[in-house]
Amino acid sequence: MRSQLKLNLLKLSYLAAATILVTATTATVATVATVAFDGDPSSSASAQEGPPLRDPPELVSNDGLLRVQLVVERRQVDLAGRKLWALTYNGQYMPPTLRFRPGDRLEMALVNRLGMDTKLHMSTNMHTHGLHVSPSGNSDNVFLDIRPGETFDYVYQFPENEPSGTYWYHPHHDPIDGDQVAGGMSGIIVVDGLKQYLPPDLRNITEHVIALKDFQIEGDAIKTHNVSISAPTNRTVNGQLNPTIRIRPGEVQLWRLANISTNIYYDVQLQGQQLTVIGHDGNPVGTTFAADHLLLAAANRFDVLVRGGPPGTTQLQTLAYNTGPVGNQFPQVNLATVVSEGPPMPPVALPRTVRPFEDLSDATLAAQRTIVFSENATQTVYYVDGKVFDPNRVDIQVKLNTVEEWTILNTSDEEHSFHVHTNHYQLMSINGQPHDYHGWQDTATLPAKGQIVLRTYFINYTGKTVLHCHILKHQDLGMMAVVEIFP
Repeated sequence: MRSQLKLNLLKLSYLAAATILVTATTATVATVATVAFDGDPSSSASAQEGPPLRDPPELVSNDGLLRVQLVVERRQVDLAGRKLWALTYNGQYMPPTLRFRPGDRLEMALVNRLGMDTKLHMSTNMHTHGLHVSPSGNSDNVFLDIRPGETFDYVYQFPENEPSGTYWYHPHHDPIDGDQVAGGMSGIIVVDGLKQYLPPDLRNITEHVIALKDFQIEGDAIKTHNVSISAPTNRTVNGQLNPTIRIRPGEVQLWRLANISTNIYYDVQLQGQQLTVIGHDGNPVGTTFAADHLLLAAANRFDVLVRGGPPGTTQLQTLAYNTGPVGNQFPQVNLATVVSEGPPMPPVALPRTVRPFEDLSDATLAAQRTIVFSENATQTVYYVDGKVFDPNRVDIQVKLNTVEEWTILNTSDEEHSFHVHTNHYQLMSINGQPHDYHGWQDTATLPAKGQIVLRTYFINYTGKTVLHCHILKHQDLGMMAVVEIFP
């Protein structure tokens, strides 16, 4: 009861601060749409070529160190030619990509300016999603509270065996994480080294970040509070509406697909072509696989090889997707236009393997647990093991250097996006059917009225961390639990 009361009080305490984000206070629900842009983004009609795809600017480590400053502030940004107020890192809706190598050190000064005007006064913090790094102190500590006007110096020391791949960063300040990500606060992290596992002919190929994030509009601002998952929304690639991606016939490119949105799913398809997966949630796969489409639940990433088709134009799309009877129905949407043109490239064989991973199938288990995700749909309250999140309560204790098997049971009539911090896991089965795993991951789709079984090896780091649903509206309304790793 105290936890529920605390959750309600926290929600009320932030309501006033969040609602003053909207400058035009007369805006109604009807204005939360896409009238400022050509057509309905929920339409799957053919799209004309848009502007060239812009990869985000990069901040790159040098001699083992990446030192950055990220300033959090409410700024006007230009999205498809319209000025909108957004929550930004360094003044950008699509902020810099942080790029470093395994074993590097990241020093990040996070400056909170969300209280520097009269429009907003809000605490924040930082989470480096998917990275295997300490959850304590001034590292990936989601329990920190960085108040308006404060600067906090994060330090991350990454292990030499940090997996090479695509990750992302975003705030993790309960219970307004979803509000801040919806406003624009999310960016990409790349741990270099993935190309070294490719055949020599593919190590210098063109690569693109395909960061998928969406926004809804209220007045002259991006909507941040009471964001409806089912409402019409503007799906962007790197902050652009329908950018154009160019590729030569037969050319192989590396695309870093990343769902860095607040709540929604993407079921990504490149019309008429296959996507060859070489990395999943930042982990190089053991065996590559080709797919006609890839489901990116909230927070999922895939590193894929794309081969240019015959000369012509095709669409990168997200297909229609339904998350369950009380979940959400997402429409088919064109995300980008892909143009194959120019002299054809000679054929190059795609790899069949990337990097071996530690298979936990035969590992000795220190414990087996069942963790239940449930919800009260009428009251919009979400639970882990029948409890709403309380940062002062430890829900699960695990021992360092052990392997545990968890059954995650979903009693609700909608899917959830199951995510664990600090350590990746191996997905063993879905609804009782063995999973054809290709490596480890940090986020998985939890079926409605279903279950998944996973195994995790807790290594290197002790301290308090969390597991939660990465549909951030569900997380902020209670679907998160504290995990303590002890020596």
